[in-house]
Amino acid sequence: MDILIIEDEPKLGKALCEGLKAEGYEVTLTRSGEDGYFKANEHFFDLILLDVMLPGRNGIDILKTLRKQQVQTPVLIITARDALEDRVVGLDAGADDYLIKPFAFLELSARIRAVFRRGKPESPVLLKSDTLEMNLITREVSREGKRIELTMREFEILEYLLRNAGHVVLRAMLARDVWRETSRAIHLDNIIDVHIARLRRKMDDQFDHKLIRTVRGVGFVLSGD
Repeated sequence: MDILIIEDEPKLGKALCEGLKAEGYEVTLTRSGEDGYFKANEHFFDLILLDVMLPGRNGIDILKTLRKQQVQTPVLIITARDALEDRVVGLDAGADDYLIKPFAFLELSARIRAVFRRGKPESPVLLKSDTLEMNLITREVSREGKRIELTMREFEILEYLLRNAGHVVLRAMLARDVWRETSRAIHLDNIIDVHIARLRRKMDDQFDHKLIRTVRGVGFVLSGD
């Protein structure tokens, strides 16, 4: 079982990693809301342990966005916020369980096992935004029922934009997560811009409503519904 931990407190994050690895889980630790959110989109996890108060983006916002994108990975919120209203907000946002800090590791372990007993979620097959649909199994893309032919790289870029619909995607993010390049390079920025331009022509030129927008000096955004 593969678990993503989104927790900014170093000591707690380290303790959770060590404890869960000792129980045989594969563990990935991120320490900011942005990094955790993108990891959750980049890889299919069996469970997410999610703090609420995080740098970059709070846990509730992450959870709401994932559920809107039809990411059904079980989420167990771990937080010091113990008010009834906070628990209600977390559960209503789509959390599967809610654990108050400080907690005993034995209780966390038991709650994780309980979540896993409920069954493993299926990864979404369809990604949608406005009139745009992408089938991840057949790798077909259509808009208003019209099929759009994409290259492999264009498909990967569009999938990334869809998974982050409504949020700005930086060139550095595309370089890291689509091209798998960790160092910034001007020539790669230019290549990304060329691919985005080609993708935009296929996605937007024949339609009145434009989906792909450039945020000047920042990156790109696929408009939400």
